[in-house]
Amino acid sequence: MAITNFIPELWAAAVQEPFEKALVFGQPTIANRKYEGEIRQKGDTVNITTISAPTIRDYDKDEDITIEDVSDANIKLVIDKGDYFAFRVNDVDKVQAAGDFQGSATRQAGYGLRDKVDQYIAGLFNVAASTGGPHADNRLGNVSVINGTGTGKPGDGQTTAWNVLVQLQNRLNKKSVPTDGRYVVIDPDFLSALENDPRFTSVSDSGSSETLRNGQVGRAAGFDVLLSNNTHKASSRSLVVAGIPDALSFANQLVEVEALREQARFADLVRGLNIYGAKLTRPDGVATANVEYVPGTGVDTVVTTTP
Repeated sequence: MAITNFIPELWAAAVQEPFEKALVFGQPTIANRKYEGEIRQKGDTVNITTISAPTIRDYDKDEDITIEDVSDANIKLVIDKGDYFAFRVNDVDKVQAAGDFQGSATRQAGYGLRDKVDQYIAGLFNVAASTGGPHADNRLGNVSVINGTGTGKPGDGQTTAWNVLVQLQNRLNKKSVPTDGRYVVIDPDFLSALENDPRFTSVSDSGSSETLRNGQVGRAAGFDVLLSNNTHKASSRSLVVAGIPDALSFANQLVEVEALREQARFADLVRGLNIYGAKLTRPDGVATANVEYVPGTGVDTVVTTTP
């Protein structure tokens, strides 16, 4: 690339394409991005206005209807995160390199930005309810899921991956969370545990004509099941997150991709800046489980009959 041939829009697209295609937690069907608007710099704020639900009353044709004022509230989504990339392409390397030397670096920049954003969003689901995290009633807490060696049967204090999904579904149902668009994001070990359950594999093998979300590996218990290596982890546990897109708001903007000539070397510099912010705007629309994976210790119950 020569600086004179640098087209910022094309390079921004080259970063944005792998970024958007690889997002799991930050994709539009998981995180609500309708408030993204025009954000220009780190520190900008997106103001989200919420309206209280009106009262549903009995109707009587002989009585005047009651009119009430609804209240509104303002939630501030602060764009307080920013990540950048910057790399140098020496003229000598550019001449000697085979293939698209800079294009590969640009794609990797997109994937790297993706990981930072997804890890940030995943961490929001681990925040305490008192500071804006998921509702306390929607947390299963610590659960032990059988996976790997062992009997393959749950023992005392153990459960199956499928049952975790059923319990997450139950928590959302109790909060009257809409069933449309429900998702669950899991890590590879949870997927491995699910794949040992015929209830999941039979659903996954059935196929679907619908377009899959980024990272989607199937459907189970009313959820689109998505796989990510960026689920929040603490010690030996991984956070499984279920919810709906309206529960999380996310705003992201690749605000700058530019090239310049380095003064002290015969080289081009390419750099880019991505700014973003996210917030749980409906904490009751998300349910979580803090999962560890253990070998099954249960035994089959042997039923004997008298001849």
